Amino acid sequence: MNNTTYSVKKNEIESKWYIIDAAGKPLGRVATEAARLLRGKHKPTYTPNLDVGDHVIILNCKDVVLTGKKLDQKVYRHHSGYIGGMKETVAREMMDKKPQEAMMLAVKGMLPHNSLGRAQLKKLRVYAGSEHENIAQKPEVWEF
Repeated sequence: MNNTTYSVKKNEIESKWYIIDAAGKPLGRVATEAARLLRGKHKPTYTPNLDVGDHVIILNCKDVVLTGKKLDQKVYRHHSGYIGGMKETVAREMMDKKPQEAMMLAVKGMLPHNSLGRAQLKKLRVYAGSEHENIAQKPEVWEF
């Protein structure tokens, strides 16, 4: 019996396209499912040190739900690098102006914080509405 762990080769990696409809679902639940697909953890050929994940399209981010008091208490912070350059945005304002940015940040935080995570994040496309431009890739709907 062979006791070695199978590791997928770079030329054996196949990636599919999936659509996640975020309407009426909690932001974190959608983000964790998207991160799982981007990393490739749903595949039997998952390899932690390779980008074996799939492409993910998230639609209807404007209709995503934040539970509890997060709309008023959650704060998105970002610093320009200059003195006094801290910018703070409350979640309610972020969801009104840039809901796709909030989703992107949620998924980004769930991916590895290295070059592999950056490569996986490039496979994510987020749209505020239900229209997208990746019809040619024939994406499948991912239900969870």
